[in-house]
Amino acid sequence: MEYRRFGKTNEMLSVITLGGMRFKHGWTPPRNHLPKESLKNCLETTRLALDLGINHIETAHGYVKSEHLYGAVLEELNVPREHYKMMTKGAPMTADETKTLVDEQLTALKLDYVDFYGWHGINNKERLEAAVKTGGPVEALLRLKEQGLVRHIGFSTHGPLDIILEALNTDLFSFVNLHFYYFFQRNLPAVELAGKKDIGVFIISPNEKGGLLWKPSEKVASDAKPLTAIQFSGRFCLSHPQVTTLSMGMHEPEHFPQNLAVLNNETYWSPEDKAVKTKMDASLNLVSGLCTLCDQCLPCPEDINIPEILRFRNLLEGYDMVDYGKYRYNMLEGKGHWFPGTYAFNCTECGDCLPRCPENLEIPKLLGETHSRLFDRKAYIKNQLLNVARRIFSFLKKITAGHSNKK
Repeated sequence: MEYRRFGKTNEMLSVITLGGMRFKHGWTPPRNHLPKESLKNCLETTRLALDLGINHIETAHGYVKSEHLYGAVLEELNVPREHYKMMTKGAPMTADETKTLVDEQLTALKLDYVDFYGWHGINNKERLEAAVKTGGPVEALLRLKEQGLVRHIGFSTHGPLDIILEALNTDLFSFVNLHFYYFFQRNLPAVELAGKKDIGVFIISPNEKGGLLWKPSEKVASDAKPLTAIQFSGRFCLSHPQVTTLSMGMHEPEHFPQNLAVLNNETYWSPEDKAVKTKMDASLNLVSGLCTLCDQCLPCPEDINIPEILRFRNLLEGYDMVDYGKYRYNMLEGKGHWFPGTYAFNCTECGDCLPRCPENLEIPKLLGETHSRLFDRKAYIKNQLLNVARRIFSFLKKITAGHSNKK
C-alpha cells in the first residue's frame, strides 16, 4: 500500500480509501437493523481492506446503516484504534443539532472520537452559509474538536467550482472531499487551491461518477490500453500531488484486485501513463462542437445545467460513453442540490446563452440532440414522484417543528 500526507491534518492515509456507501441493504431503514448478509458483506470487505494496508475508512450519517455496520464489524474484528483512521460526515443545520448528531454517530460507530468529520454537502450558497454561519454547525464542530470528539474538520461537496473555492477560502477546513477525474477536470482550480492552503484532498468515487469505469465503453477501454480504465483514472488523480486518497467504491472482496492495480510504486505519471493520456486527449480533441466547459453560458433562465449536459455530449462523441451519460443525465430533477438543473427539453431557445459562448456553439441544438440520446422517461417519472415526496416530507417537517416550538 502507498500512503500520503492528508494536508494540514498531518495524518498519513492510504491512497485508497474504504468507502462505506454500498454495503448490501445498507440504504434500507431502520439504520440500526443490521441483517446478517449486510454484516457479512461489511466484515469480509473491511477485514480484507485492513489486511491490505488500507488505513482510511469513510462513512456518513446519510448512508443509513453504514456507521452501525462499521461499529459492529470493527468491534468484532477487535481492530486496534491506532490501526485505522475514521471519517464520517453529517449535515447538521444548527449548533445543538451538531452535538446531538455527533453523539449519535459516535455511538453507532462505537468510538470515542472520529479522526475526520466532514460537513456533508456544501453544494450551493445556501448550504455553505448554513454550515459556516456564526454560532452554526462548523463552529460547534470546532468546539467538539477542543473536547477531543472530532480531530479534524472538513467538508464534502458536489457543488459548482465557485462554491468550492469560497468554502476553501473560509480557512475553516482541514480537508475537502470533491469530484475530480480525467473525465471531469473542472474542479482542478479547487484541487490546486487546496494544495496551496495545505488542505487535504479526498477524491469521491472516481470509478463510478468518474465514468462507470468498471464497465467502460469499447472506445475508453481501447484508448486506455495497456492500462485498464480504472488504472488510468486512478493514476490520473494521483498524478496530482495535492490529492491524498481515492474512494473507489469497493464493497466486495472481488473488487480489490482491479483497484489495487492503480498502485504504481508511487510513480505518477510514468511514460506509459502519459502515453495513455495522449490517446485520451486526442479522442476528445476530435469532437465537433466541443464544449470547453467554461460556464459562460450560465445562468440559464430555465435552470438547465448547460455545461454538464454538454459534457455528457463531449463524452458521447469522444468516447461513446452512452451508459455513463444515461446514468448521470437521468439523475437531473431527482437529486435536489446534490445534482441540480433541469432536463434539456426545458430549453425555450431564448438565445440568452448564445452570445456568451466563446466557441459559438449552437447550444439549443446540441442540448436537444443530447437529450434525445440520453433521456429515460421511466427515470423522469420516478424523479418527479421523488420530488413530490420530498416536498411533502419537507412540509410535514416544518409543521412538526412548528408544533414543537409552540410547546
